[in-house]
Amino acid sequence: MTIERNNPEGLHATPGYHHVTRVQADTLLYLAGQCPLQPSGELAAGGLEGQTAQVITNILTALTAAGATPDQVVRTVIYVASSDRAELSAVWDQLNASPIAAAFTTASTLLGVAQLGFPGQLVEVDVTAAL
Repeated sequence: MTIERNNPEGLHATPGYHHVTRVQADTLLYLAGQCPLQPSGELAAGGLEGQTAQVITNILTALTAAGATPDQVVRTVIYVASSDRAELSAVWDQLNASPIAAAFTTASTLLGVAQLGFPGQLVEVDVTAAL
């Protein structure tokens, strides 16, 4: 399996992700959107920061269970229920300071959205990995 990440000349500089991720792999792993739900099914406490921490834990648990690591992630889409750019940036910063930070050096998209699936849910992350 090979993963090549690059930023082609002529595109803007990024805050850590790469514009292009090229993958040659035997297996692709798609995680369901990881929500800030605890194993009990309850929404994590602590607002945006607490929910993001739970999403990080859930992503790491799912990747580990599938035999994958954060550096094998080839695509992420981050959804934040907010139109406040400071809140979107706070989520991005928390993800990039976490044990799964390597997952966000790949092709990534960060979106502010009007609403997510669970009442009170503020963040969700879709993850694709290559094995």
